[in-house]
Amino acid sequence: MNQLDSMRIFSKVAECLNFADAARQLGISNAMVTRSVATLEKHLRIRLINRTTRRVALTTAGQAYFEGCRDLLRQLTAMEQRIISTAAHPVGCLRIASPASFSQSKLAVILTAFRAEQPHVSFDVTVYETLNEIAAENYDLCFTAERRLRDSSMVCRPLVRMHDVVVAAPAYIARRGQPATPAALTEHDILLATDAPNRYWEFRDFNGAHRVSLNPILITQSLLAVKSAAVTGLGIARIANVLVERELAEGSLVALLRDFQLDSNERTVWMLYSGQPFITQVVRSFIDFVVERYRDEDAVLARPTRSTRMALGSNDARIQ
Repeated sequence: MNQLDSMRIFSKVAECLNFADAARQLGISNAMVTRSVATLEKHLRIRLINRTTRRVALTTAGQAYFEGCRDLLRQLTAMEQRIISTAAHPVGCLRIASPASFSQSKLAVILTAFRAEQPHVSFDVTVYETLNEIAAENYDLCFTAERRLRDSSMVCRPLVRMHDVVVAAPAYIARRGQPATPAALTEHDILLATDAPNRYWEFRDFNGAHRVSLNPILITQSLLAVKSAAVTGLGIARIANVLVERELAEGSLVALLRDFQLDSNERTVWMLYSGQPFITQVVRSFIDFVVERYRDEDAVLARPTRSTRMALGSNDARIQ
């Protein structure tokens, strides 16, 4: 038995919780995956995976073994990367997770610019709508745009702040008119993303605060879906400015209530990664590149320290 190969195969099954998906990602047969896991269990004399026709789940021993395998394989990958790489030419595939909004607005530009400098680097990108969809430890880096982060053991690098704007399409304005005050929003069709802080929007001007309760006609997890609905004229939306820069410039969306300031309208784009000493050269190069790019744009916030690790939340496993 090649134990290292068996550990790699088992780890992929543990990540996917599906034998067929693991086989497809590894480029081997289902039978080989099944045989490898069975051989590993026989070697260890303990069951690692409970599997039925409907479900695959790790046993307690399997979870502990998976965590150990993951750490060991990460260290092995880092060691191999240091040997085969040079300072001038990072080599390897970066596994990146990104929210759909960031992947559409900024990520492609970053990847293009980085690969122009490092042509031996490739990318495996997972796009998600909410953080609950992913486990950050399965990626080299994770981008997220949050109003606030919760506790975690990952290193979180603040990159840039975005602010929300209230927008509508000219077609909607022609049909329903443009609200002159926040209170007028109650007579309009509202499009709401579920990452909104509340079911109301609060504005401020020289007269004080104006809180408007919302009765949205559309609620969705996807900011991109809200944007698309707004562009087609379905209603009025509150969207991060970086997502609608082009539409505002082209006139397919119009900013509303510009004499009022939105409360809780800022969110931060974070880059999250493991703080382990075995970080690969290609990951380190990419981190430095992204930070420098935002620094050049005068958008970088305070430099993080080990004590300023922030969070993805309880649904994400901690990386030690």
